[in-house]
Amino acid sequence: MNEILKSAHSGWRYVVFLLLIIAVIKALSGWFGNKKYTEGDRKLNVFTLISAHIQLLIGLVLYFSEGWYALSSKGAPAVRYFKMEHISMMIIAIILITVGNTKSKKVTEAVAKHRTISVFFGLALILIIVTILLMVKEVPGRSFFGIS
Repeated sequence: MNEILKSAHSGWRYVVFLLLIIAVIKALSGWFGNKKYTEGDRKLNVFTLISAHIQLLIGLVLYFSEGWYALSSKGAPAVRYFKMEHISMMIIAIILITVGNTKSKKVTEAVAKHRTISVFFGLALILIIVTILLMVKEVPGRSFFGIS
């Protein structure tokens, strides 16, 4: 079962990453282009939020079922990365996505909605990219989305 979850977690990251990039680009375009906030924008943001939460749930199941929380991280950069850095940074990124989506619902002005999504989703995207780059550095044999 864990192998299926690992594959799902590994593959689903592309969905999250792609949706997040599209949402940030559309939000920046809406913010700087002074565009209307459409139902399509709202749905894209919600799908991005849902996909990130699905990724988080799969990741948490793997984290606890494989016992990462119980491993000693002394002297093992890969263990330290997955035990502490990966999970904490990804949870922060998903919190940013969640807060950004929630705050955008409370704002009535279209440009403000786009700006809120741009800032929060953009920060989450930067954090995810930094986390991936840390993985490439800390975990032997890993590459940036399979690109060497």
